Amino acid sequence: MLKVPEHQVAGHKARNGVLGPLIDDSGKFYKPLQNNTRGSTEQSFYTSLCDIPQPARSFFPAFHGTRVLDASDGSGPHPHLVLEDLLSGYAKPSVMDVKIGSRTWHLGESEDYINKCLEKDRHSSSIPLGFRISGVKDSVSHWEPTRKFLQCLSAEGVALVLKKFVSSNADVDASDPDCAFAKEVFGNVLERLVELKEWFEDQTLYHFYSCSVLVVYDKKGKGKVLVKLIDFAHVVAANATIDHNFLGGLCSFIKFVKDILASLHQ
Repeated sequence: MLKVPEHQVAGHKARNGVLGPLIDDSGKFYKPLQNNTRGSTEQSFYTSLCDIPQPARSFFPAFHGTRVLDASDGSGPHPHLVLEDLLSGYAKPSVMDVKIGSRTWHLGESEDYINKCLEKDRHSSSIPLGFRISGVKDSVSHWEPTRKFLQCLSAEGVALVLKKFVSSNADVDASDPDCAFAKEVFGNVLERLVELKEWFEDQTLYHFYSCSVLVVYDKKGKGKVLVKLIDFAHVVAANATIDHNFLGGLCSFIKFVKDILASLHQ
């Protein structure tokens, strides 16, 4: 039986007549293909995952082809990407979606889309920091800042949200989160992000625009800390060049994580 993902923190949600992703009980995530070049771009990227060598391929959700399903908005049969449900098996996941890159658009986009992205980039931490937190949710405390709040964060605000993400008192309206889970969670996250950075320092296959790093862990369970890349509707060929836009944002995100870990010893 298909259902709406309970712990989705960013993107269009399949509620109130909106076209969005669905999941089942077998660990599959069904993402509706967009009816434009973005849909075909993302499908083409997933079908070319075999071009990405291991261990870098482990950063991407498993791809199980496409399937036509009844759309969540009631519009009838619609093609969906069949992907790995990254949150399957987590009882009470804490989830964070971090959009990487100071620029979330590429020159092949329409003028209207570029202007829309520029507006968001300019009024968020994307341009000054090279990344922005698109969504975050703690399933234990039910702390879930609004997207509008997250879009307006300063560098200090970003650091505070990151600290709350790994704290046991995230739901408390205070500027002193306890970072109770920071060592274990961000220690693992840092290790994976450094591995990802090493790949981006060499890879010249793709440029990843408007792509996110998804971080997941479970405060109540023994589940592993998960770090994956998601959202590939704006991936373009790199033409044998380094993706400095993504790499720069990733390095900035790594520095924030390092600074939080370093603060634990002060």
